[in-house]
Amino acid sequence: MYYHASPVEGIKQLEPRVSDHHIPLVYFSTKRENTLVYLSNAIEKYCKETGFVYDGIWKKWGPYGFPKDGIQQLQEYYPNALEKTYKGVSGYIYSAESITDSGFEIKISNAASSNAPVKVVGTEFVPDAYDAILEAEEKGLIAIMRYEEMPEKMRKWIRRTILQEYEENADHPEYLHFLKGNFSDILGE
Repeated sequence: MYYHASPVEGIKQLEPRVSDHHIPLVYFSTKRENTLVYLSNAIEKYCKETGFVYDGIWKKWGPYGFPKDGIQQLQEYYPNALEKTYKGVSGYIYSAESITDSGFEIKISNAASSNAPVKVVGTEFVPDAYDAILEAEEKGLIAIMRYEEMPEKMRKWIRRTILQEYEENADHPEYLHFLKGNFSDILGE
């Protein structure tokens, strides 16, 4: 089974869209729990909550990785990041039995993509993405590295990365607004 998360209700067929890879694709995971992170985009949510008006394509924010055990690990790069991003957010997890593999290599564990429309065979409503993430953690399906538990080496990497991201994304005002709001200690604002 293949899974795809979306805030949009009632999808019967998933259509390829241009995203981070600049070609039309539909993204999936063979693990349902791995799609929970896509129910909310931290940048878009933060901008809307703070009144930042933007009508372009939202930059994506995906602070997660796959340690050696292969279980997705969500990483809080700033205090209470998971709660701020996912609490109160609802959405849908769509399932498909098969896809037309795009042949595009996605460097994410258990991920797949299709460059053709994909028929939806099941829909699951997720009333609160944060609660669903905590439940998946409790079941051992995902792991969470909370900000308070983050090793100093990782904090130094975050500092370097945020400074670099801020410098390299002048053409994404929504992203800069998000970075300023959540990393003011690093950016000095």
